[in-house]
Amino acid sequence: MKKILFVFAVALISGITEIQAQNYDKSKIPPFTLENPLEFVNGKKVKNAKDWQLRRQEILDIFQSEMYGRMPSAPETVVTETLDEGETLAGFAIRRQIRMWFKPDKSGPKIDWLVITPKHVKGPVPVILLLNYGGNHTVLDDEEILRYPNYTRVGLSSYDTGRGSMNKLNSPTIIPVNILIARGYAVVTACYEDISPDPDPGEDVEIAYTRIFDLWGKRDPERTDNTTSLNAWGWGLMRGMDMIERDPQLNEKQVLLTGYSRLGKAALIAGAFDERFPVVVPNQTGGGGAPLAKHYYGENIKTETTSFLHWYCKAYAKYADNEASLNFDQHLFLACVAPRSLMIQGFDEPWYDTESEFMALQAASPVWEMLGKEGLPKVAWPEDYGTEAIGSNLAYVRRNNDHGISAIDWIWMLDFADKNFGRK
Repeated sequence: MKKILFVFAVALISGITEIQAQNYDKSKIPPFTLENPLEFVNGKKVKNAKDWQLRRQEILDIFQSEMYGRMPSAPETVVTETLDEGETLAGFAIRRQIRMWFKPDKSGPKIDWLVITPKHVKGPVPVILLLNYGGNHTVLDDEEILRYPNYTRVGLSSYDTGRGSMNKLNSPTIIPVNILIARGYAVVTACYEDISPDPDPGEDVEIAYTRIFDLWGKRDPERTDNTTSLNAWGWGLMRGMDMIERDPQLNEKQVLLTGYSRLGKAALIAGAFDERFPVVVPNQTGGGGAPLAKHYYGENIKTETTSFLHWYCKAYAKYADNEASLNFDQHLFLACVAPRSLMIQGFDEPWYDTESEFMALQAASPVWEMLGKEGLPKVAWPEDYGTEAIGSNLAYVRRNNDHGISAIDWIWMLDFADKNFGRK
């Protein structure tokens, strides 16, 4: 009963009224086959790392044409200014607020970054990079952190947007900055609405194509591959990496990229397109992220493309109720992270189809193996909280309870990152 109520609640939040359109009977999943990530569209086999780079670009081109839209180029100019610097967390950390522009005259769209570094660790320090939902002020209970009241997403009212709300222990999702700092990591974050507003279903979708979208000119209504908010949020994370590379206090070779739900999708997109991210950990992405679309269970392409018009390009809608016609699926996108390290963290509710996340990783694993890395451990789909599928370079773990990044998720990803960064 709990799972049925959860699915119904998710459907209401998403603006979905046709609950019967979802399949929750695994015996009714139609047969499907998955494309070989190590085989080009023309049938040629991928034999080495050089071939893989070509195949990887082929895959990214497919997803740009058919699902996420075109990924905008890196900006010609990135200008940053430190607005504020001071001690925080009772003196254990240093807080910096950095404003980023993309024009030399500091006009136009901007992103405000919050950078928190441990005071007790000699730099450069490893970094956790993520976008937040409610504003930078929700990350720490610190009166000096700027708070903006003009975020447009109605859904933000469902978050406790008070100062430090992301540190509350009874919250279903937390950013435990004090623990992350104690582990020796810096935290770099920005509010996703600084990049692209996120209108709820029924609101004017054109709101989404403002702010950072102003850099890219007028959208062509005739195109089916216009860039999307998911790509914009991923692009914003890449700009966070630009800033990290410039900062002598931060170690650009040791960056853990993460995010949950729609921002887990954004983290996956940034990690797939940008090879600078060494460790990528998308948390509870839901459909359109890690789960296979052809595994017709829970969220599906119809719900994705009718409720979240600004997340996917127009081309993707032709696969709604027609998943069998797909000549690609999410395992190919996961493979684009190889040979870097990838951990998928699943949420054990039917809507999120965690089993197909695991299947997607299994199907992507041969790419890591071909490139000389350890693939996904050869185990069955783990139970909730089982850690047997956590390998050195490729990992999967899932849990139940609430949706969001919890304390146990942070422990799993920090341990995974520490191992990859050679940290004790």
